[in-house]
Amino acid sequence: MHFKYKYGRGYREFDIPDVNIMAELRQNDVRVELTGIDEVRRALREPISSKRLSGIVSSGEKTVIVTSDITRPMPTRTVLPVVLEELQSAGVRYEDITVVFALGSHRKHTEEEMRYLLGDDIYEKVRCVDSDPDRCRMLGTTSRGTPVEIFEEVADADRIICLGNIEYHYFAGYSGGAKAIMPGVSTRAAIQANHSAMIRDEARAGALDGNPVRKDIDEVAKFVPIDFIVNVVLDENKNIIKAVAGHYLHAHREGCLFLDTLYKVTIPAKADIVITTPGGFPKDINLYQAQKALDNAKHAVRDDGIIILLASCSEGYGEKVFERWINSSDSPDSLIERIKTNFELGGHKAAAIALVEKKARVFIVSDLDRGMCERLYMEPFSGMQEALERAFSLLGPDARVLLMPHGGSTLPVVG
Repeated sequence: MHFKYKYGRGYREFDIPDVNIMAELRQNDVRVELTGIDEVRRALREPISSKRLSGIVSSGEKTVIVTSDITRPMPTRTVLPVVLEELQSAGVRYEDITVVFALGSHRKHTEEEMRYLLGDDIYEKVRCVDSDPDRCRMLGTTSRGTPVEIFEEVADADRIICLGNIEYHYFAGYSGGAKAIMPGVSTRAAIQANHSAMIRDEARAGALDGNPVRKDIDEVAKFVPIDFIVNVVLDENKNIIKAVAGHYLHAHREGCLFLDTLYKVTIPAKADIVITTPGGFPKDINLYQAQKALDNAKHAVRDDGIIILLASCSEGYGEKVFERWINSSDSPDSLIERIKTNFELGGHKAAAIALVEKKARVFIVSDLDRGMCERLYMEPFSGMQEALERAFSLLGPDARVLLMPHGGSTLPVVG
């Protein structure tokens, strides 16, 4: 069979004998009635456990809309115009609205990137800013001891609206909901305190009940009241096929349930070789982001199997602490032990990759130079065909292959 998978802003192609293919994990068939902007409008008309947004806000109130940064596939330029329409119908003026890009621990945007995310028309009408960890206000402490340190533009707002997309997250369970606030507009210290629970068994993709990271995230809303959320679920072509709006917790949970019907995919058994990719730009912009596709693949590969990660990573590692941990380690084991005794945000992703490497060999096809790959204990290849040939030479000509063209979104479950 011939395959053509997204890679950066382009594609990579490769072939695998039919006899070796176990499955290609695509989204499940689900009933979809509305898509895109029509589905967003429906969600705003039918909020979950909440009044309509137009019945919550008032003219003259300082309103902040928190949305995702450039590393996320959230289609803000589709969702935001509908939200602004609803605000305007309640008398909220453009000059009273600020759009805050939730950077978390990520880099700042260029003006061009902000325009890309919002569209030129909205960028010209509404004030837009990046969150800034150096301009945060301490509002309290969660029951887990996480400091609630929030970007002052959000902390000082009269109304807070959070936008986001819902997908699986490898230790917070799911993205979306209150995650726009924590880690979205929080300090590095707060994010580090929250993420330190990732080493707990309960902190895993698709888990909500008992997940200490997600519980901590949701508790932040007690200190930073979220007035309304609009979250979307995207299909594998990045089209909006589900939107939920309303209460930050109840609407989010309904979106998570829908995601499970779409992307929780049953597999008959674990494979010898798993090919995974984030699905192109922006999810494979750097290794820090592409790691999510690698982490989901660990659920589909047998012990001592091989995972082939196809990800451009045109911006390199993508995070300074992540890079420092990689460059100062001497083995996957050292990264795992280090995170248990000295949790550091950024280093947590290096340790997460090391945990995958303890289970399976990791091959990578990317734009990274060879040394960068080898320093993270991955085996680099110039192309997919070369990587596949090496995998078959190690595991035998009868090795079974499972493919995950949307590895960051798909959660394999052995049935």
